[in-house]
Amino acid sequence: MIVSNQARTPEGARQFIAGVEKDLFDLGVISARSQWVNATYITDDTDAVAAYFGTIQTEKGVNYAKEAAEWSKVAGLDPDTARKLNILRGALILAAPSTPGAAAELNTISTRLSSTYGKGRATLNGKEITGDVAEEQMGELRDPKKTAEIWTSWNNNVGRPMRTDYTRMVEIANQGAKELGYADSGAMWRSQYDMTPQEFSAMYDRLWSEVKPLYDQLHCYTRDRLNAKYGNAIQPRTGPIRADLLGNMWAQEWGNIYDVVAPKGAGDVGYDVTELLKAKKKTPTDMVRIGEGFYTSLGFAPLPDTFWKRSQIVRPEGREVICHASAWDLDNKDDLRIKMCTKVNGEDLVTIHHELGHNFYQRAYNQQPYLYLNGANDGFHEAIGDFIALSVTPEYLVQIGLLDRAKVPDASKDTGLLLRQAMDKVAFLPFGLMVDKWRWGVFDGSISPQNYEAGWNQLRLQYQGITPPTQRTEADFDPGAKYHIPASTPYARYFLARILQFQFYKAACDMSGWKGPLHRCSFYGNKQVGQRLNAMLEMGASKPWPDALEAFTGSREMSGKPMLEYFAPLQRWLEEQNKGKTCGW
Repeated sequence: MIVSNQARTPEGARQFIAGVEKDLFDLGVISARSQWVNATYITDDTDAVAAYFGTIQTEKGVNYAKEAAEWSKVAGLDPDTARKLNILRGALILAAPSTPGAAAELNTISTRLSSTYGKGRATLNGKEITGDVAEEQMGELRDPKKTAEIWTSWNNNVGRPMRTDYTRMVEIANQGAKELGYADSGAMWRSQYDMTPQEFSAMYDRLWSEVKPLYDQLHCYTRDRLNAKYGNAIQPRTGPIRADLLGNMWAQEWGNIYDVVAPKGAGDVGYDVTELLKAKKKTPTDMVRIGEGFYTSLGFAPLPDTFWKRSQIVRPEGREVICHASAWDLDNKDDLRIKMCTKVNGEDLVTIHHELGHNFYQRAYNQQPYLYLNGANDGFHEAIGDFIALSVTPEYLVQIGLLDRAKVPDASKDTGLLLRQAMDKVAFLPFGLMVDKWRWGVFDGSISPQNYEAGWNQLRLQYQGITPPTQRTEADFDPGAKYHIPASTPYARYFLARILQFQFYKAACDMSGWKGPLHRCSFYGNKQVGQRLNAMLEMGASKPWPDALEAFTGSREMSGKPMLEYFAPLQRWLEEQNKGKTCGW
């Protein structure tokens, strides 16, 4: 523990920060190892080890955050020290109060919640299936009885047992946030964006208002196609969409039901990435090599040998693991890894490009001081791989030898290509927005423990226009069936990333001199884009995010307009299809 006996001077603050950075760097390495082992080998013992180091980190984090709050009041701080103190003060996702035993209780609950999720099971035809199989089946099945069974069993088995723990976790974390001078944990999360929590909420709502008209058109069209397939008894022609019909456990991305919504003629894009991968007999490891190849084509160095030896690329036999895809940097240098239960399909190829974005970002900023070892904001970290994955265009598939040039779809297939993209990218927007709207409400008390389930379903209806397939009550806790809730991973980052990735993509396409429609651009192999991208990535968190955004895009403001430009031809087409229909819900 760094005890700050230094006089409260700017120099004292600098010394305090230097001591903290060394202490947390060393602790972070062993803690990351314990988390890795726990995530890839879930047992009571690895739970206990992860909780042990998590408790130490939380206690130190809380103490350092409180110290940082005091040091922040010193007059005459240099900008660098002031920035680091602010990062340190708000660095904890969940802050424990100084009450004896609070940090241990918070970490025990957090670990238990994560493990409950990792061990979660659903049923299909009355037989138990693992979470990753349940997710896959939700994408493939077209029988509403079966999708309702998987959806309901997953939400019941995974969410319900968490409710009491989650309620207690919120109480403890809010006490901790208040001790640090924040109104509640949600305000603490929103204060990490180089603006006030209120300014952040306003920006968040502005971005949604920019892209909402596009979502509304997609919702209207999709509902109509589902109604045509299933009939009024399953999916009414008006009102919300039934959640389990959208091909995803959380109705957050709808690409898996593209076959249901594809327009005749234009809908067949002429190829299927899953089939291309299987035809070339690509393994999960081959898919990761393909992802790496995109980054090296821009001029980035290849991943280290240890990445290939230490990553979990496929689900291991005979042990419990968390399959949810994630990227890891265990030593803040080059021990980079991904953890996935990769299946040979197009969706996982995109996920790989996304996860490797984290890894290449982590390595780009590894020369920064400890407190700057992060993205410009958390939305940046998610957006990097996503904007690279937008370049998984037919042209790119030709360049890497997966698709025959003769089979590249012509412009008549653009509607299909864009609709397929929108079913994931656009459909996600309101879900990405409402997860943290729910949590902020839980943290500030506007959604009380007696209304956790109702609050969740109300927001899903308000923003997504969806409804559960089976009756829900306050005995349920459906938020817990989404990984990021029990894992306490802030979610606003994913909404921001959906917006930012199109901003990054447009900037990269402009840089590479692309002249055609934005959605057909691939900047694979463009070293100039790689150089400009690296200039942004290597800044880490050392400057306010508008500085980083400007370094790559030339703009200091997040905007939904590049996303609208990308999907403009589709939006026009959807409006045409929806003429005369009752849109909205």
